Amino acid sequence: MNDEQRNGFFALRLKTKNIILAAVLTVFCVLLPFLNLFPNPQLDIGTKERAKVIAVDNSGLQTLGLVRQGSQQLEVEILSGRWKGSHFKAYNQLRAQLELDKTFEEGNTILVAMLNDADPETTVLNAQDHYRIGYTLLLFSLFAFCLILFGGTTGVCALLSFVFTCLVVWKLVIPLCLLGWSAVFVCFAAVTVLCGVIIFLVAGLSRKGLTAFCGAFLGVLASCAAAYLFTYLFRINGAVMPYSQALLYSGFERLSLSDIYIGAVFLSSSGAVMDLAMDVAAGMQEVADKQPNVTRRQLLGSGLTIGRAVVGTMTTTLLLAYSGGYLTLLMMFAAQGTQPVDFINNPYVASESVKTLIGSFGLVLVAPFTAITGMFLVKNTTHRTP
Repeated sequence: MNDEQRNGFFALRLKTKNIILAAVLTVFCVLLPFLNLFPNPQLDIGTKERAKVIAVDNSGLQTLGLVRQGSQQLEVEILSGRWKGSHFKAYNQLRAQLELDKTFEEGNTILVAMLNDADPETTVLNAQDHYRIGYTLLLFSLFAFCLILFGGTTGVCALLSFVFTCLVVWKLVIPLCLLGWSAVFVCFAAVTVLCGVIIFLVAGLSRKGLTAFCGAFLGVLASCAAAYLFTYLFRINGAVMPYSQALLYSGFERLSLSDIYIGAVFLSSSGAVMDLAMDVAAGMQEVADKQPNVTRRQLLGSGLTIGRAVVGTMTTTLLLAYSGGYLTLLMMFAAQGTQPVDFINNPYVASESVKTLIGSFGLVLVAPFTAITGMFLVKNTTHRTP
């Protein structure tokens, strides 16, 4: 068997492995939606239906400065379910909370809660919110179309990994944490699985993929340890996360908000860690392919050079992503003339500082971890003798 035949054989075997991996992942994506691990399942007392607002009465609303309070009286036409085509009265309660209140106008499509024994003549429905599923599906379809158009087969794999990630977080991470499992363990296990699935699906079952996985795993492990240490040193109890107190009062007092916060820290930065690991591994593989005689020391140097070039922008990416979520908080401090010594010690700012710096810490370490791993794994692919 000559070199050309051997390379063709290896390429065919790799392609077959990738197809099998994609098929297995597709099966999981089909089966995961049927998994229900959530505690306290909701009783079957009603449904949520789509409805169209056909009349609005705002006489029950009053304006209090920048907010509105009171109740909107609506007439809606049900657009789905057993009561499709029926007209109901509905109400929308405003509580003078800008982040939660919503107002409806004629022609809006909304989501209403209906009891099983609803009667169009006597039942007044609760108008819960604007119906956004249609636009969500449209946006996701545009994203999927652009991803596949640009990425081709790799784009299909990336889309599959995107769906799988959403299902793992919603169907496994969240319910297991609610059931009382250690949030740190659950998040770390989920990130490990996601790193393996996403990296091998995109890079294939190859040494390049294994190099990227090892580097990402070590980076996430370092981030987990650092998050655990500095969450304790900063005295962050996790209550700074949105709706955390409401979660405790919903019958889950036993949950450790600190553990959930620690898990969220390295879970949120794991995507950037995977990106950097893949960049370094792919660059080292390209160098090894183009320069078969490159030494391990030279390959290590190439990996570190690639990592240095990417780390600078990736750490800034994390900073912008996290600070953007708390832009109004920072603006409030600036508007009030708050001194840096005050807002740096604010628990919300401290929690975001830990999240940003721990994520950046993991990024800084993942580059040398990947380069060192690739020095041994990638180099072994450069000389195949008959």
